[in-house]
Amino acid sequence: MRIATWNVNSIRSRIDRVAAWLERSDVDVLAIQETKAREDQFPLERFEALGYEVAHHGLSQWNGVAVVSRVGLEDVRVGFDGQPGWGEPAAPEARAIGALCNGVRVWSLYVPNGRALDDPHLGYKLSWLEALAAAGRGWLADDPDAQIALLGDWNIAPTDADVWSVPYYEGRTHTSPGERAAFQAVVDAGYSDVVRPHTSEPGTFTYWDYTQLRFQKRQGMRIDFALCSPALAQRVVGAAIDREERKGKGASDHAPVVFQVGEASGSDA
Repeated sequence: MRIATWNVNSIRSRIDRVAAWLERSDVDVLAIQETKAREDQFPLERFEALGYEVAHHGLSQWNGVAVVSRVGLEDVRVGFDGQPGWGEPAAPEARAIGALCNGVRVWSLYVPNGRALDDPHLGYKLSWLEALAAAGRGWLADDPDAQIALLGDWNIAPTDADVWSVPYYEGRTHTSPGERAAFQAVVDAGYSDVVRPHTSEPGTFTYWDYTQLRFQKRQGMRIDFALCSPALAQRVVGAAIDREERKGKGASDHAPVVFQVGEASGSDA
């Protein structure tokens, strides 16, 4: 089974590219972030025409997450226990949706950006990740053999190798000690990065800003991840970052991240 995650930066603007990529990549399940669409605006029919079921959660022209699957889509969950909200009054945003796809609980997650080190949004981001770590720890406590994939745009580069320039990011979000500790807390809860072992070459990124020719200069960040539970991680047999999809007119500023899952013992997954 091939599973992927991709921040498409507006599904309505990029549906042609996403549909074409799905046909080329032969992906079974795709977690999508930043759909930037309400439920009535999501191009559901394009995915259904390709044989995919869709679970989407979008409230406005911001945020928005989805899971699309051609291997089953059951037990859809919007948000996770303890997920904090934002605004006055605080309300949960469209940043998390999960579904059971061929025995794997796939979560599409769009972690808050943080904006700046002195911005209240950074506190919201850290609280959001703390709640995710607690939820994830609880899922594994309930079922240590659970097959869970936490996929998405984490808006964190967890190590210095995940940015093109360490000095450039000093004093900025995405690389601050607090954010990196929050990411590590999810790892410590039992979830491992299954893509890094297969994409460890220097300068391997998933995001490049649109400005200042960042992509052409290879000045990117690795901020899109697949963190998997122990039972699922041991089934991963390969992974790749599709950098080619960042090229050309109308590309998202993120590249798709794909990993291959082998058969589970005694199953046809």
